[in-house]
Amino acid sequence: MALVYQPVMQLSGILVSLLGWVLSCLTTYLPQWKNLNLELNELEIWTMGLWQACVVQEEGGMQCKDFDSFLALPPELRISRILMFFSNGSGLLGLLLSGFGLDCLKIGERQQEQKKRLLLFGGMLFWISGITAIVPVSWVAHSTVQEFWDENIPDIVPRWDFGEALFVGWLAGFCLILGGSLLNCTICSTEVHPSSVRYAVAEQQDQCQCLETETRP
Repeated sequence: MALVYQPVMQLSGILVSLLGWVLSCLTTYLPQWKNLNLELNELEIWTMGLWQACVVQEEGGMQCKDFDSFLALPPELRISRILMFFSNGSGLLGLLLSGFGLDCLKIGERQQEQKKRLLLFGGMLFWISGITAIVPVSWVAHSTVQEFWDENIPDIVPRWDFGEALFVGWLAGFCLILGGSLLNCTICSTEVHPSSVRYAVAEQQDQCQCLETETRP
């Protein structure tokens, strides 16, 4: 059971982490971090991301314009760019390290301790990647809520709302943390190596053969 359970846990952790990393990269480039619905013109929806602002028109499709200056962005968007890049980079490095540490990979099969370390480092990198993906989307969500309920802004002024990219980012961070946890759980669990199992089976077969020879008349 342990021989089947551990590789399944490792592959599950890698696949969940891979899904989280893909979603994290998608969150970085999606322009729907904030949405703005204009009551005067319901046919237009404004969106804002880390790189550009877009307007979605019912008849004309989507038109986007890149931000001219990094320094002109709000603080939460500037820091979010850096954190999302760090999340994508650490997630990619975690995939590489943990991939070489899988038991189903024949490379380094005799160096189990090193493969354990690779899995451990990969799982920790997934945790870091997940946290650094959750922090920026949560910060943008918090600032959006504060601006939405700001009493100093007149009621007639349109207000930004949550965009779809925030929910994708939260899901990405959860998948990365879950994948790293699954990988680290396989390290903490009791391992049974195939060589020891083959040795135990061979020893049991020898004992059975000895018993058979003793019982024969």
